[in-house]
Amino acid sequence: MIEVKGLTKVYRSGMLGREQKKALDNVSFTLHNGETLGIIGESGCGKSTLSLILAKLLEATSGSVSLNGQDVSALKGKELKAYHKQVQIIFQNPETALDPRMKIEKCILEAIRNYDLAPRRSEKERQLLEELIGMVGLQKEHLSRYCWELSGGQIQRAVLARVIALEPELLIADEPTSMLDVSVQAQILSLIKDLQKRLDFAMLFISHDLDVVRAVSDRVIVIRHGVLIEEGPTEEVYEHPQQPYTRDLLDAFYYDKNIPGIKGEGEENCF
Repeated sequence: MIEVKGLTKVYRSGMLGREQKKALDNVSFTLHNGETLGIIGESGCGKSTLSLILAKLLEATSGSVSLNGQDVSALKGKELKAYHKQVQIIFQNPETALDPRMKIEKCILEAIRNYDLAPRRSEKERQLLEELIGMVGLQKEHLSRYCWELSGGQIQRAVLARVIALEPELLIADEPTSMLDVSVQAQILSLIKDLQKRLDFAMLFISHDLDVVRAVSDRVIVIRHGVLIEEGPTEEVYEHPQQPYTRDLLDAFYYDKNIPGIKGEGEENCF
């Protein structure tokens, strides 16, 4: 469904933009319908830059992104709006995605009305709104509140309601649970996976929590300094990493958690 070829992003800084920082370097991969692709790598490796380019919130320096065989690099106007409906993103800080001056009802209706999914102030619009909050586990009483009156988990549920209203083909989840309590994280992850099964969208999942990536992903790609260095089925990459950096990344994560990660030869693997 999504095909990325030779994606490169160079940031320029300093006087006259002479200083360059290559955030992505010739990244290529595919993402299939209904699949979850996890992205792992240390902070600053280019994960979020990649997600912003796929969401058409940032332009690549070179390379291409195709959705269902169509190159999306030159999309403008109505075609770009249609692409934004197909590719949705949820961020690390869900409260930043909602206007604090608007009640939750209006925040969700904003998406519905922007894409004319139902006649304004109609019974169909009300039914759609109630169906959406039911799908994400919110109550009618939450609609009359502002985002700052809700918990972090409730805010993320409201964000998800607005996202799934558009029935996207691809959901980009950039650290969607890192700002939530551990117990709430599990609930939101379970909700996202349930919605994926129900609505059949593909997902690009980014997280520093390698356990979470392992639990939700079908395949994983590993990025280091903007370069895609390893790709494969999730269990294969976790159990038998081919690159020294991938082994170091897994070892560091599980060492910090006081859990053995990649065991040496002759040692039993903890998984």
